[in-house]
Amino acid sequence: MPAQDPIRVMIVDDHRVVRSGLRFCLLAFEDLELVAEVESGEEALSRCQELEGSASMPEVILMDMVMPEVNGAAATRAILEAYPDVHVLVLTGFDTSALIREALDAGAIGYLLKNASIDELARAIRAARNGRVTLAPEVIKVLAEGSSPPDDGRLR
Repeated sequence: MPAQDPIRVMIVDDHRVVRSGLRFCLLAFEDLELVAEVESGEEALSRCQELEGSASMPEVILMDMVMPEVNGAAATRAILEAYPDVHVLVLTGFDTSALIREALDAGAIGYLLKNASIDELARAIRAARNGRVTLAPEVIKVLAEGSSPPDDGRLR
């Protein structure tokens, strides 16, 4: 069986040190290829427009949520409207219910926190490419707590 082409990844984060760290993490995996790194949601959409139709068009975008001007959810929504075959995987330091729901409502296929290991990140990228959802355990907990009925002290 022939080997599958590497998964083309774009990093979107407003912190240069985070982008650099992720770039070096991706080098550890032969099946992951960094095709772009940008510092804003607006730049991510612009880069997708530049790369559209090329062999460097990202398949998976690692998207920070909290960035100046265009946040991760708005960028995710805009990218997915224009490029529905791209998968956006949120990678952020924030696990608030509002941000999680905003990202998932925008179409993100997963939500990881920046405390994830590089192996967890690589698995999530592979899952995203294949259309499978990945959520950090902390995110699942936040979502589960948000969907629970309030405890009024009565036995049910």
